[in-house]
Amino acid sequence: MSARCHTAAPQGSAQGQQQFQRLKVEDALSYLDQVKLRFGNQPQVYNDFLDIMKEFKSQRLGTPGVIGRVSQLFRDHQDLLMGFNKFLPRGYEIVLECVWGG
Repeated sequence: MSARCHTAAPQGSAQGQQQFQRLKVEDALSYLDQVKLRFGNQPQVYNDFLDIMKEFKSQRLGTPGVIGRVSQLFRDHQDLLMGFNKFLPRGYEIVLECVWGG
C-alpha cells in the first residue's frame, strides 16, 4: 500500500513560502504531539518519523520520498496522514483512496 502524490512542481517558490509562513510553529508541535501520543507504546514509530523529517531537512530525501515513507509509516492512521498534508508544498498531496486501495 502506498500513497499517490501529485508530482507537479509547486507553482512559484513565493507561493510555497507563503503556505509555510501561514503554518505556525505551534501547528508543527501539535502534530508532533499527536504522533507521539498515538505511538506512545511504539516509540520506534515516532523516532522513525523524526528521522524522516531530519532526512528531508538535510535534503537527503525529497518531498515524494517523504510522502512515501510517511504514508507507509502511518498507513493505518488516516487522521495523521490527512494532518500531514498541510505541511506539504503546493502540488503535493497524500490521497487516502490510494493508501487504502479504494
